Amino acid sequence: MPVFSGHPDVSGNAIAIMDGELRIARVNTGFARLLGHDGVQALGRRPSELLCGPDTDASALDALRTAAASGQELQTPVRVYAGDGRALWVTATVSALHGAMGAPRRVALVLRDTARAPVHEALRHKVLDAMAHGVPLRDAALLLCREVEKSAPDVIAVLLQADADGHLRLIAAPSLPPELDCLAPMANNGQAQIALCDCHAAAAAGEPVLTTDIASDPRWAPVRERFMAHGLQACSAHPIIAHDGTVIGVLVFYYRDRHRQDALHEPLAHASLHLCALLLERERERAHIHQLAYYDALTGLANRGMLNAQAARMLHEAQRNAAPLALVFIDLDHFKQTNDTQGHLAGDALLRAVAQRLQDGARASDVAARLGGDEFVLLLTHCDTRQAAVTVERLLAAIAQPVPVNGVTLCPRASVGIAMFPEDGDNPDTLLHCADVAMYRAKTAGGQRWCFHSTTMDDRARKLSLLEADLCQALRTGALALHYQPQLRGAALHGVEALLRWTHPLLGPIAPEHLARTAGECGLSAALTQWVLREACRQMADWHARAVAVPRVAVNLQASDFLDPDLPETITHALAAHGLPPSALVVETTEEALSTPDAHALATARAVRERGIALALDNFGTGYSSLGTLHLLPISELKLDRSFVRDIETSATARALTGAMLHIARGLDLDVVAEGVETAAQQQFLRAHGCKVLQGYLLSPPLPAEALESWLAQHGRRARISK
Repeated sequence: MPVFSGHPDVSGNAIAIMDGELRIARVNTGFARLLGHDGVQALGRRPSELLCGPDTDASALDALRTAAASGQELQTPVRVYAGDGRALWVTATVSALHGAMGAPRRVALVLRDTARAPVHEALRHKVLDAMAHGVPLRDAALLLCREVEKSAPDVIAVLLQADADGHLRLIAAPSLPPELDCLAPMANNGQAQIALCDCHAAAAAGEPVLTTDIASDPRWAPVRERFMAHGLQACSAHPIIAHDGTVIGVLVFYYRDRHRQDALHEPLAHASLHLCALLLERERERAHIHQLAYYDALTGLANRGMLNAQAARMLHEAQRNAAPLALVFIDLDHFKQTNDTQGHLAGDALLRAVAQRLQDGARASDVAARLGGDEFVLLLTHCDTRQAAVTVERLLAAIAQPVPVNGVTLCPRASVGIAMFPEDGDNPDTLLHCADVAMYRAKTAGGQRWCFHSTTMDDRARKLSLLEADLCQALRTGALALHYQPQLRGAALHGVEALLRWTHPLLGPIAPEHLARTAGECGLSAALTQWVLREACRQMADWHARAVAVPRVAVNLQASDFLDPDLPETITHALAAHGLPPSALVVETTEEALSTPDAHALATARAVRERGIALALDNFGTGYSSLGTLHLLPISELKLDRSFVRDIETSATARALTGAMLHIARGLDLDVVAEGVETAAQQQFLRAHGCKVLQGYLLSPPLPAEALESWLAQHGRRARISK
């Protein structure tokens, strides 16, 4: 009988017994059940004649044939075809059968249906091995697609990656003809979107999408001929889903036959999807780590590390090509005030808006970075000084556009410094330093402007750096001092003005205006203000404790001090710490401080006045106040600038202006203190025109505290206090 029964049938495997010429002599019932060929059909034929298909591995068959002919045993996975055309993955084993002496040689062929497990295991092993060895995403994806196509030759495999916005990017398509690239424009009528429709639908729904017949599907009509010309009849798109449930890609199978659900492609797609998810999640983690390491978390711009790396590369290219390069350093003006008054969320929103404007203004070859805080850098390739100036002008205008945040409109401003390669340096650190120095020059000039770096600027920066260190030391060690200049109302003491003094150990006395400017440029203004307030209050408390009749002390504050919303609390705390009433202190500031377009400065000044602390407007007549708004300022006293007092004797104009200002002050019920009184003629004119409080060298120079006490005693004013 051609079909044998008994024990071999129990296994369920397909078994064929072959003669010496490797022709089938007998088969079991499992052979017919698995492969659809009964004993009659199989008798006398070689297995390859029954089981081979267009994609059966010829090398595997050759190996089996060689082993059988030599009497050796061999086991290998191979794809075979049943009588009805079904493709099956089996494990094929050949082994010699040893019978009685003289019996003809026989060979057993056993085919075990493994449901493609060896194929999927081989695919899994190869892809995981590639991942373990750090193979890049594209190479690992190409390997996966080729292994899929090797397992299913009627399939063309394509892997797409989805970004955070859901846009798809081609990763691997080793066998897809370039003209069928589903991400490439196929025509001017948006046909690429038609080829992508299954992919997008699968990504959007998170479910597989199947086109069983491209020829009859109306969605594919515009591109049908293109695909069918390459023998592609169907398409399935499978979403690749990460462990967190998000769709991170799409695996696409294009089929050379009209697609049907079968036992070959479904498990293959399932196994491939798992590997694709591992690949894409690994890439997503790599990208996340790279983002954390090289990009600013708040703005998405390059961070300092990425800037250094990119700057080194760009400078190398600039040197090689003898091309100019500009490094632009951007620092926002008064950013701390935004954080303090509007909160850090508003400050963060402002930083993100500025970062986006930098990015929008940069070319693809440029690099925009955030160093930290409110400091940004822009590296401009192939950029000479003219182009840098044009770019920065445009940048300042973009930054200055209003930023609406939580119902409040913020108006950002910036100071910008520019350093040029090769003129200012040939390495990133030098260029960054030079641009930083130029930025500070722009900021001290008023902000909302830009400066190129220069050699003289660098020399000044070095001197400033040394002076900054010495000023910090002076603040720590008490090397600063206050001198006090009397203000007299007639013969009575109206008060004293505290004037800051610093004698540098090498440079000698530092002019007060230079000291204030240095503190501002070095970021020490706030520390200096707090020291002056504490020291003036300490001295006043000491005088009161010893019955030295100084009624009040006036301290000078910078315009920047009024941008600090905590200033009223700082002043109140200094008074309370020494047991002084608010009336013991007068705060002097300039017209510039109260005339700024920033409404917060004026609000801070009003808060100071509401706490019972007198506010004097210094240098009156030289600033920017409008007489129409003067009555709106929270001031109780005007200080007539010394430039008017100085010219009283020689200039009719000065006399007329001085008289007019005194008349205005009387109309507003404001006291006037005339500064810089140095001659009797000046004193006489001022008193004749109603100025009751005078201050100047004619009366007394600024004196240390002990010297002021001696002066008071000598002039009999120890107990004569102005009321």
